[in-house]
Amino acid sequence: MLAQLKRIREIIDRWWSEFTLRTRLMAAATFVFSLVMSGLTFWAVNTIQHDARLNDTRFGSDLGLLLAANVAPLIAENNRTEVAKFSHRFYSSTSSVRYMLYADDEGNIFLGIPFSETEVQNSLTIRRRIQLPENYATNSERPLVRQHRTPDGEVTDIFVPLTHEGDYLGVLAIGINPNPTLVRYSNLTRDFTIAVFVSIWVMVILGAVFNALTITKPIKELLKGVTNITAGNFKQRIDLPLGGELGELIVSFNEMAERLERYEEQNIEELTAEKAKLETLVSTIADGAVLLDTNLQIILVNPTARRIFGWEGQNLAGENILHHLPMSVQVELTRPLYKIVRGEREGAEFRLTLSEPTERTVRILLTTVLDQYRESIKGIAMTVQDITREVELNEAKSQFISNVSHELRTPLFNIKSFIETLHEFGEDLSEEQRREFLETANNETDRLTRLVNDVLDLSRLESCRIYHLEAVDIAQPVEQTLRTYQLNARDKGIELIQEIQPDLPQVLGHYDLLLQVFANLVGNALKFTETGGRVAIRAYVLDGPLPNAHFLPAADEDDKTNDKAQIVRIEISDTGIGIDPEDQEAIFDRFFRVENRVHTLEGTGLGLSIVRNIIDKHHTTVHLVSEVGVGTTFWFDLNVFQEAAAPVEKVRVEPASEVEADSAIARVL
Repeated sequence: MLAQLKRIREIIDRWWSEFTLRTRLMAAATFVFSLVMSGLTFWAVNTIQHDARLNDTRFGSDLGLLLAANVAPLIAENNRTEVAKFSHRFYSSTSSVRYMLYADDEGNIFLGIPFSETEVQNSLTIRRRIQLPENYATNSERPLVRQHRTPDGEVTDIFVPLTHEGDYLGVLAIGINPNPTLVRYSNLTRDFTIAVFVSIWVMVILGAVFNALTITKPIKELLKGVTNITAGNFKQRIDLPLGGELGELIVSFNEMAERLERYEEQNIEELTAEKAKLETLVSTIADGAVLLDTNLQIILVNPTARRIFGWEGQNLAGENILHHLPMSVQVELTRPLYKIVRGEREGAEFRLTLSEPTERTVRILLTTVLDQYRESIKGIAMTVQDITREVELNEAKSQFISNVSHELRTPLFNIKSFIETLHEFGEDLSEEQRREFLETANNETDRLTRLVNDVLDLSRLESCRIYHLEAVDIAQPVEQTLRTYQLNARDKGIELIQEIQPDLPQVLGHYDLLLQVFANLVGNALKFTETGGRVAIRAYVLDGPLPNAHFLPAADEDDKTNDKAQIVRIEISDTGIGIDPEDQEAIFDRFFRVENRVHTLEGTGLGLSIVRNIIDKHHTTVHLVSEVGVGTTFWFDLNVFQEAAAPVEKVRVEPASEVEADSAIARVL
């Protein structure tokens, strides 16, 4: 039973929940109105019935008093036969009296009308009595009235005391029937009220059902369809057999959904293609790109950003970016990101240093993404640029400019000082002093010229200029170099030695660049070698695998020389002061001079940087072996020129003219 009641309650609740708020309010208003009207009607019926009871009570009281006054003398004389006759005539003359009972002073009933013929004839009768209040005999001035219900209706009971000459003789009980007309009208009013109440609710229920079937249900279906259309489900259709305005509305809705579906099918391929293009573009750009929504959740990350932040292999879609950024970046970006989301700022730029996964310097740009009307913020675009190389180049550029400025300042200051002295005190100086000052200025000018030439040479080598490598007989630049420095070596008492292997094959190289390498290395050797020392240039064939075979053209299949190619090793050694091990790593850096640590010989500090760049252009490496007080040997290997590689090899990074390199250095200077 409880389960059935619970089931019925659930059905009623579900049925009630399907109604709209307006329908519920109308039902509640109807319910309240019907209750008020029914209450007023029942109040009127109860008022009429109450008045009827009062009338019956007054009528019964008057009738009982009249009857008691007439029968009291007869009862006092104990003439019960006359009492019975009189009472019977009285009972027969009116229909308002239901019964009449006479009881003695002890409450025993001795006469009742109407009476049963069976009881009269039967000698064995049941003795009955009226139970009255204990103080009724002493306080019997007014009749006692009550009502009780019987199967034939409500009866008003009137109890009238019987007294004669001050003596209490008993009690007369009269039952008064209600007024039939009032009862009939009262019952009619009650039945009519109930009928009206039931009719109202039947109409309300029928109206609710009709409203649910013809109005509420179609409107709910339309609302559901609009929600699905908003969510992008253009296959939504409404199938309800309705006519009128709602039917036309449903037909129009279905037509709209069909058109939207066709439009979507026509444009979905184009949108997909555009999306693929955009994703491809974002994934191929050199900078890192991260797209965030207004909750700082990641929407898109390109491979560059994943590589910079170490996110390879992680699915970050829908994750909060602050949970995945390195701590140093998170500290810097948290407050600006929230300010951009709140619209307090449009963008921001940061330069940060990352330590993981590798140490690098990045520039992070934050930009707001607005809607098509540029009114509300839809997200944040984060651009991550790896500027590590840029920072290094800027530092190298600054260091280069600082070194060049420092190196240029010394000879210029010396030239200016001696010329100003000659200009101001030339007449006071002797001929020998003036000649000495002019010679010093000339030497400083030569030093300045060498510095500028070295800077220009280094700039050309580090530029993107194209150099053509071809067959070079290595003995020729060696002999030319020795002829150039022969007089210098003789003046210092240094022996120049040439040890070139006979029948040495030609090498693949650039004659002028190799000549500059020999000039710089031999010049340095003479500079740092004391009188009586020796400087030697050696060149010999070294059998072994080709160190840079990938730079040479492929040989024919039947050419077996590539399996074990020849290389030419070139050595420039001296018996000079040597180089400390701590200086050997920095010896090829710009403007680094060993004399800064050992002695005060002059130099630009660019010679070995030029040598290293030239050797790099030949796809090999320059090495050194040195011991302080013993001497130093520089050596490098060159590829042997092969007939299969007859086409001229070009070393190309990016084209740049010599004039452009010269002008660039001129701007720096």
